[in-house]
Amino acid sequence: MADRKLTLFQMNDTHAYLEPHPELVWGVSGPSYPIMGGYARIATLLARVRKENPGGVIALDNGDTFHGTYPAIISKGEAVVPLVNALKLDAMTAHWEFAWGPAHFMEMAGRLAHPVLAINCYDKTTDVRPFPASTVLERAGLRVAVIGIAATIIDKSMPRRFSEGLRFTLGTDELPDEISRLRSKEGANLIVVLSHLGFPQDVKLAGAIAGIDVIVSGHTHNRLDHPARAGGTLIMQSGCHGSFLGKLDLHIENGRIAGTRHQLIPVDESVAPDAEMEVLVDCVMAPHRPMLSEVIGHTCVGLHRNTTLHSSMDDVLLAAIARAAHAKIAFSNGWRYGAPVPPGPVRMNDLWNIIPTNPPVSAVEMTGAEIREMMEENLETTFSSDPFGQMGGYLKRFRGLTIYGKIENPRGHRIEHVFTQEGPLEAGVTYRVAFVTEQGVPEKFGRNRRHLAIAAIDAMREFLGSTKSELDDGIGRFVAS
Repeated sequence: MADRKLTLFQMNDTHAYLEPHPELVWGVSGPSYPIMGGYARIATLLARVRKENPGGVIALDNGDTFHGTYPAIISKGEAVVPLVNALKLDAMTAHWEFAWGPAHFMEMAGRLAHPVLAINCYDKTTDVRPFPASTVLERAGLRVAVIGIAATIIDKSMPRRFSEGLRFTLGTDELPDEISRLRSKEGANLIVVLSHLGFPQDVKLAGAIAGIDVIVSGHTHNRLDHPARAGGTLIMQSGCHGSFLGKLDLHIENGRIAGTRHQLIPVDESVAPDAEMEVLVDCVMAPHRPMLSEVIGHTCVGLHRNTTLHSSMDDVLLAAIARAAHAKIAFSNGWRYGAPVPPGPVRMNDLWNIIPTNPPVSAVEMTGAEIREMMEENLETTFSSDPFGQMGGYLKRFRGLTIYGKIENPRGHRIEHVFTQEGPLEAGVTYRVAFVTEQGVPEKFGRNRRHLAIAAIDAMREFLGSTKSELDDGIGRFVAS
């Protein structure tokens, strides 16, 4: 077989960010917030990559594509379909795509110009896969097999509606047979796994399963300047929000990878927008711009979710829902998505990016013992020493508590001390707690659970518009002791 050049192009976890937006980039003096991303720039870069290697490019999307911004939410992802189809991708897998239920996503997937792959997704009744496990693509004179793994947490830590009638595995039991079939019966020269498990999980997967050449990884928003390697497998991941794209060139000799070149491509102002895609984006965004551009407050600090133990963005969300619920303690999920808000004006668009589902503010009574148990469980699903035990995003965000603990301790023994603003958290005392979504406080905890009349975005709007925001009073932190 002659020498070949194959290019893998990756976009992952774009969360429906259709236009350029602020993104957090760490530097020697802290964070900066350059304007990055946008589908028109992505289209330009993808066209450039295809021109550099005609007939040798495979363009893959890891999912978290149709959910995360206002236009996507109000259209249940439908508004994003024409834009994604215009990119002419080769395959995708999924996670938040299931937010409106499996039936809706299956119908939408049928209108995509590329397949949704999920080797680990099954109908609970028939045990049949609703999506194909893999596809074989002819590129650069090679037969390249792409196997998809959807997010395994869809039926484990996401709201129940996401997985109604479906079950999700890790894919580890299914992969060996599928790799063998693709090699022996489909004549695949290379095996690529398109995964939404997360970077730690994919590193473990690569070490456990033989025969994978490349894992195109998503979910955890890692910006990998260089591919990781586990055994003989290369692993790439390229950030989130469409702010960075991944390009992996593979030099193939005699059917084997003989050399690689990787680029983490910044989607910045140096990239001219594609005119046709710009028109498609404008058709989606134009009706909403007047509402989304309204200034509703200001922030003196950058609001973001780029840190694991706490989040300035969620500090604002928690303060707002605590005020709305007349509670001193509040919880939200450890979400990673949400473009940062630089110091300065806060617009309605920012609020929708912070919590695009706009759930009702909820209240519940919890004992101190339940609060401690819930946080111990969350510490395990965030920091489990077994990557396959990591089931969520970052640490659950909270207000009104200071928790001292040791992350390295074993399951159930990470928390040492918990304090409220008044003193130690008492196991037998009942506390009024505010929260948003069942990921904030799972249903098994607490009593007198109820939704309030105000939704999260209105609560934040009222809070940020107040002359006395009281953000620092009661701010919650986990302190690694």
